[in-house]
Amino acid sequence: MPHTTASPFRVPEVADLHDAALTAALQSAIDGKTKPLGSLGRIEWLAQRIGAVLGTATPELREPQMLVCAADHGLAARGVSAYPSEVTHQMVRNFVAGGAAVSVLARQHGIALTVVDCGVREAVPEQPGLLSRRLGPGTQDALDGPAMSAEQCEQALAHGADVVRGLPGNALLLGEMGIGNTSAASLLLARLGGLEVGDVTGAGTGLDADAVLRKIGVLRAVLQRHAQAREPLAALAAFGGFEIATLAGAALQAAAERRVILVDGFIASSAVLVASKLRPHLLQRCVFAHRSGERGHALMLAHLRAEPLLDLGLRLGEGSGAALAWPLLQSACALLNQMASFASAGVSQSAIDAAPTARAEPELTAADASRKPAR
Repeated sequence: MPHTTASPFRVPEVADLHDAALTAALQSAIDGKTKPLGSLGRIEWLAQRIGAVLGTATPELREPQMLVCAADHGLAARGVSAYPSEVTHQMVRNFVAGGAAVSVLARQHGIALTVVDCGVREAVPEQPGLLSRRLGPGTQDALDGPAMSAEQCEQALAHGADVVRGLPGNALLLGEMGIGNTSAASLLLARLGGLEVGDVTGAGTGLDADAVLRKIGVLRAVLQRHAQAREPLAALAAFGGFEIATLAGAALQAAAERRVILVDGFIASSAVLVASKLRPHLLQRCVFAHRSGERGHALMLAHLRAEPLLDLGLRLGEGSGAALAWPLLQSACALLNQMASFASAGVSQSAIDAAPTARAEPELTAADASRKPAR
């Protein structure tokens, strides 16, 4: 039986984090460390971001949670993936058994891993580390009709929020699994980002060039089939999938609770795209782990005005890139809290300050992005 949530989903409020006094305190603390101004580059931006999210100039990351949401997609039957849908079920079992890349990396870095079956075609029994929040055996074929109903979409969002409410800690890492979900992400970016679908569609799990062209043709037909689905939740329901909608609900709840949100690759970013269209200030809580090798991800990040921490050519998904980036967040906090200041170390700041050093250029905030539309 599908898991249900009693109350309907209400998009939580996500306030503007802008706090001039805290920003100044964080910058002063960073600039006062025993180093030339700006010499730690984007790690300094990262320390600022984490401090702003957690509301303190001495931020500490506690009990990080990796949330991997999995589901199948009806559109996969159209040949948009190099792998069959059975792989989703097999990989969920692999996650729970501890053999997947994200399982290894989460274990290495002390990140708690929770896997959610949001609608895998073949259900996996609930067990430690695996929650069942199923809305059916995968979404419908989006070329025949909406991937999910408006009610299913709302329920998936509610499931994501409910799961986050039950997790400890102040940092949430987003991952996913679902054969066919790069197609859903490409459709969401094309529609909500106003981009040509051919520009944002890539090989996914490993399609060859001819198969990618066929995939683009299918996605163009899906966009035409749902030409009226232009609002964020209408597009999400039209294109799917259950795991993307669950992650969007999780991101919204994490943002409302002022957790740091570490976003993995293309599909996880598509969930954040939807969530940010509903609550733009959510982006102030986000750190984007990496720029994936999937074709549309660079355009997704550009639309979100986000600069990722890593660029390693990853395209595995699962949350693997987020897990790899996690130590950078830990380092940013450790440097902010433990690195000596000029005063405490008895080092002369005047000589170092005399040499000009450029600070790393900060990312635009969600408020900045809302004032200046993406080109």
